[in-house]
Order: sequence, then structure tokens, then C-alpha cells
Amino acid sequence: MDSFVYSLNATVPVFVIMIIGNILYRIGLIDWHFANIADRFVFKVCLPCMLFLNLADTNIRKNFDMRYVGYCLLVTLVSIMAIWFFSKHLMRDKTMVGAFVQCSYRSSAAILGIAFIQNIYGTSEMAPLMIIGSVPLYNIFAVIVLTMESNTGQAQNTRANLKMALKGILKNPIIIGIFLGLAASYFQLSPPQMFHKAIQNLGTMASPLALISIGASFEGRKAVAKIKPTAIASFLKLIGLCAIFLPIAIWLGFRDQKLLAIIIMLASPCTPTAYIMAKNMGGDGILASSIIVVTTFLSSITLTGWIFIARLMELIQ
Repeated sequence: MDSFVYSLNATVPVFVIMIIGNILYRIGLIDWHFANIADRFVFKVCLPCMLFLNLADTNIRKNFDMRYVGYCLLVTLVSIMAIWFFSKHLMRDKTMVGAFVQCSYRSSAAILGIAFIQNIYGTSEMAPLMIIGSVPLYNIFAVIVLTMESNTGQAQNTRANLKMALKGILKNPIIIGIFLGLAASYFQLSPPQMFHKAIQNLGTMASPLALISIGASFEGRKAVAKIKPTAIASFLKLIGLCAIFLPIAIWLGFRDQKLLAIIIMLASPCTPTAYIMAKNMGGDGILASSIIVVTTFLSSITLTGWIFIARLMELIQ
């Protein structure tokens, strides 16, 4: 029951902020121009700041576990490549592929991973290790997939697409924030307190501002027309990947914090970042926002279920 209540406390506020964003748009307090500016601001400033501090404030040297990071990295890579392969060959509307792929594998790993583990164990030492193994790949492949599958990308040859994707990776603010955070953690560097607080304030804005923008930009009628890809992506994100890879994690002996972080990585709702990146890189923003709304709404049930099963089996104490 405690897991269910905490899961509701973690996901319902997210859904409520989306609704507030939609209401604000309908009453004219915000408009499309505000949403577009907010999207770019979150993408280029707030999210990089949040990810930078999540990693910089962690002692990577002390807590590093190569076997665990390797598992998270390999599972993330296999998931991405499998989903991309099948969606590219099976989806009729190729303009949906980019958003569908990234929303099917991208989790709210950084935000929910740290929150859940801190709530249960009081510390979150294993969450940054999971983030190292998954979040850089989330963003690198999001750039690659969206570039290769965007409306403009499809009209160019493969070599030009790869060149564009590489340039996008090197210039991507989120990826830059991740690697600066890793460098700061490894060399135990920390910005002066006044700058640390400023960066923290910018990072804190990332989720609420992105969620308000999603709510304002959500087009219900158009999203209903894309209900089939939304349902498939939501199943993969909340149930499918966890059903495949969680037994492997258990077999490898991961328990407690490590296993909980893996559950978050595999079965948490799609991150709002997916919508921000899809909209900024020529992907299907409507499909992305639809998947985020559905996975956020259902995750209070499915994620709680996975945690309950792990506790029932005494894999999480």
C-alpha cells in the first residue's frame, strides 16, 4: 500500500500540471508562442542544468560498479535497436517512427529514479550509476533516430543523415550537460555555492515548465487518431521491456537499490524530454505528447505493480 501511495504521489502531480497547462492555454493565459519558447528554453538550459547537477553531486569514483553500469547500458542499447528495427519496418506512417521509437524506450530515469530510491532507502547512491548507463544513450540515440527519421532527414542520403546526427550529438545541450556532470563528478569539482544554487534553480524549472508546455500543446483530437501507436509504445514502456529484462537482472543478482533503479529505468513513464526533443528536431510532437500523457497516467498502477512484485519476492527490502 505504501508503494501505491508513493507512486500516486510521484505521478499524479505530473499529470495535474499537464492539465493545468492545457487549462491555461484554453483560457488564453498562455499561447502557442509561449509553449514554443518554453520548449526551447527547457531543452537548451533547464534540462542540461538538472542533469549536470544530478551527476556532479554524486561521487562516481566511490560508487562506480562496472558490471551494473554495463548491464544498464547493454539493456538500453538492445531495447533501442530492437524497437527502431521493428518500428521502421512495420509502421506504415514513417513520419511517426522517430517519436514512437524514443518514447518507447525513454524513461523518467533521472527524476523518478532518484526520488523513488531516496524515498525507500534514504539515499540514492545507485540511481546515478543507472543514469550513467542509460541516460546518455537515451539522448544520443534520440538525436540519431529523430535526425534519421525526421521529415527532412528522410529526403537526404544516409551519409548526410549520419553527419547531421553526429553534429546534433556534439551540439545537443542535454548530452553536453551529462558529460560535464560526469567530468565534474569524476574530478570532484563543484561550482561555487552561489553558482551551484543558480544552476539548481534553473534545473528545478525543467519538469514543471516542460509539463505545462505539453499540456498547452496537447491536441486531443489529433492524439486520438494516433491511439494505436500510442497504445503500443505505452505497453512497451510500462510493461514489455520490464517483463523481458527484469528477470535477467534478478538472475544476475541485482537487489535492493540496484534492482529498484533498474525497474525505474525499464518501467517508468516516458520523460517529458522526449516531447521537447521531438518538437525541436522535426519529430511528431503530437504522438510524443500523447505517449507521455498515457504512460504518466498509467504508471501509477504499473510501476507500483512491479515494485510490489519485487518486494513480495523479497528482492527489494
